[in-house]
Amino acid sequence: MITCICFCLVPKPPSIRAQDTAPRFYFGVDLSYVNEMDDCGAIYRENGEPRDAFSLFADHGATLVRARLWHNPDWTAYSTLEDVQRTFTRAHAAGMQTLLDIHYSDNWADPGRQEIPAAWADITNDQELAQAVYDYTTSVLNELYDTDLTPAFVQVGNEINSGLLKTGDVGLDWSRDALLLNNGIQAVRDFAAATGSDIKIILHVAQPENAVWWFTQAEESGVTDFDVIGLSYYPQWSSFTISDVGLQVQYLRQRFGKDVMIVETAYGWTREAVDETAGNILNQGIRGYSFSPEGQYQFMTDLTQSLISNGGLGVVYWEPAWVSTTCSTRWGQGSHWENATFFDFQNQNEVLEGINFLNQAQPTGILDVCPTA
Repeated sequence: MITCICFCLVPKPPSIRAQDTAPRFYFGVDLSYVNEMDDCGAIYRENGEPRDAFSLFADHGATLVRARLWHNPDWTAYSTLEDVQRTFTRAHAAGMQTLLDIHYSDNWADPGRQEIPAAWADITNDQELAQAVYDYTTSVLNELYDTDLTPAFVQVGNEINSGLLKTGDVGLDWSRDALLLNNGIQAVRDFAAATGSDIKIILHVAQPENAVWWFTQAEESGVTDFDVIGLSYYPQWSSFTISDVGLQVQYLRQRFGKDVMIVETAYGWTREAVDETAGNILNQGIRGYSFSPEGQYQFMTDLTQSLISNGGLGVVYWEPAWVSTTCSTRWGQGSHWENATFFDFQNQNEVLEGINFLNQAQPTGILDVCPTA
């Protein structure tokens, strides 16, 4: 047992036990791109030998696979429900649980863009739109249930700092956004009750410094029936240190009575890039961590331990297998992320040491951590 030799002015977070039936801390990877990468001819290697990406991540300690779902994209054959079923089938076969990230859009949803699906674009009544959210969420979960692929977690929206289902550059409108979010949440609750499923609901905003104000406003607007505060943490767009993130996680748990999970994070192992037209996105680091394989591993190890020490529920590395191929994105040929994967494009996609953050041992016994002064 590890105890704190200090006086705490706030309640200590709940104890973490490695012996719980469900892991107290989830080591996750977002593998939304892997089906496409496989179809595009990508080969992942360990010690020079080809490996299936799902079994490789599971062997290195991953316990959770996240996958995004777009409503009806007309520009890609991936991140559709059929593609998610393929991803979840592979995840389950490798022994990992799953997290469904519903974007409620035909396209990327993020803090600056929450574009309403084309199929719902003519719906002008908020109640009708909320019913569409409910019906769609229910339909998706029923299809996953029918193929024995019910996820352990469901995200109602992705990086919903500005809310859901927007047309143009429109910010939060809590009277509308609370209605839409609560209908998505209720759909998950009703499905879980009808099927006897145990699903945790995540609401996800980008960057930890946005969490307190956003979830306070959500609470004041009646959005409370969810289980997990989900956060993106990319140092390139955040002022928080790793220590700050840990303390924020502890505060959020105490303030809102919810679990907290970092559902997106990443760190680059090089600033070099493949000679292609898809320029890399992550090129800025954080003080104390080099852009190197060692720096990537240390960043993820330290972040993971900070989350564990402050009662976090888990961490998901975003797209660790989005390697460069001859295929194209909407913005260029190749990958925008090869320098932040766990595979060395300079050495035939040999796996890098960063993947070993997944091997961090679950806490043994009980770990109680007091906040620092």
